[in-house]
Amino acid sequence: MTDSALSPTGTTNSTRALSIAALGTLLTLMAFTAPLATINSTAADLMSDAAGRTWILSSMSIGLAAALLTTGTIADDFGRRRTFALGAAVLAVGTLISAVSPNTLIFVLARILQGLGGAAVIASSLGIIAHTHPAGPVRAKASGVWGASVGAGIALGPLLAALLDRWASWREAYVVLAVATVALAVAAHLLVEESRSDAPRGLDPVGALLLATGIASLLAALVEGRQGWTAVTPIVLFVLAALLLAAFTFLELRSATAMLDLTLFRHPPFLAATVAALATGGGIIALMSYMPGFVGTALGIDALGAALLLFGWSGTSVVTALLARRLPASVSGRTQLAAGLVGVAIGMVMVSGLSDNASWPRLLPGLLVAGIASGVLNAALGREAVASVPAGRGGMGSGANNTARYVGSAVGVTVVAVVAVPAGSGARGMTQSISNHSAAALTTGWNTAALVTAAISVLGAVVVAFSRTRR
Repeated sequence: MTDSALSPTGTTNSTRALSIAALGTLLTLMAFTAPLATINSTAADLMSDAAGRTWILSSMSIGLAAALLTTGTIADDFGRRRTFALGAAVLAVGTLISAVSPNTLIFVLARILQGLGGAAVIASSLGIIAHTHPAGPVRAKASGVWGASVGAGIALGPLLAALLDRWASWREAYVVLAVATVALAVAAHLLVEESRSDAPRGLDPVGALLLATGIASLLAALVEGRQGWTAVTPIVLFVLAALLLAAFTFLELRSATAMLDLTLFRHPPFLAATVAALATGGGIIALMSYMPGFVGTALGIDALGAALLLFGWSGTSVVTALLARRLPASVSGRTQLAAGLVGVAIGMVMVSGLSDNASWPRLLPGLLVAGIASGVLNAALGREAVASVPAGRGGMGSGANNTARYVGSAVGVTVVAVVAVPAGSGARGMTQSISNHSAAALTTGWNTAALVTAAISVLGAVVVAFSRTRR
């Protein structure tokens, strides 16, 4: 079925499609965030050094960011259901390998494979929703459900891992996720109608390779750079990334089958949605990625407690994403994106200013405020990602938007690592550095990181606010 033959709204088919798309996004985000709360036990079991710990936390984002745009284009041209089901199968394989990994290298490679599969799931999920839910209130409601699945995945991943780590080991969480993802792949194949674009652009294999390797090189450079910015490896990777991404830009501007129409960046709604996603990754997601390690060492909170604290933010975002559909139609997507980023910044300012003897209740109000704003932001991002691109290119819009989110996250986590970990850490990884410094020094670093990430969010809000449609 092509985009000229949309399923009737409110039918069983559209409900099934939304449920499958949301569950796929939820499981991908659960897999993405699972190591946050159990990094110490995971690293100890795999005998990971400081660099290995950093790679454990960062490896899945490399697969996600490298493949999101490519898989979005594949979904639009060759079938969204097919891409979704295949991506879920790849995600399941990567998750199962993670569960049985004997060492850090195998685990990191499995996490990258998880990212590649998860990219296909996320990119095609919004394309499926756009196909089965026409623009307007119906799609706004569906986008709210999708946004809630993002928050739910972030909330449940660390919680599941921490609970099973306490009961058995960290590996059981990956077994549970692998089984659930296999079931999802089968359900998608049986319950979701196939759809694709009426006007396929054609796959651009050279562009896809340049983009994937360029982004992967950039993220790998950021990961390696945390061990020492003047080392040969990160410098070479940065240069390689610049060359590959420059070649990608040159090719896309001249290709008749460009996988990403770069002229879309002159389209204010697309620019606003992309910048908002970038600021979301570089702001709240980066700070929350650091929080479990910080509260574990500086505040003495165990893995389960850290997961529950993270749930205060992400769980709240689930509720507000579902309620976001009740916002008046007069409140534009651009306004929701800008307001969401400002609200997130306010929440991050509220969690700054901690004293040496702070406890978890001091963080909770700010996390709740950031959660409310994140829910609005996630719902709006899901809707604007497909509304800001030409009809029938929802997969591409989703891929571009989520690529910006995960690239922003990688950059933001690096920024947090630089400003939050006390000076003199040298070439040690962020997680290892956390464990080797006093609570007072870590608290000072946290306060600085919260203000820096809040500033990133405010800057994103300013750009979004001024991205007005030209008359």
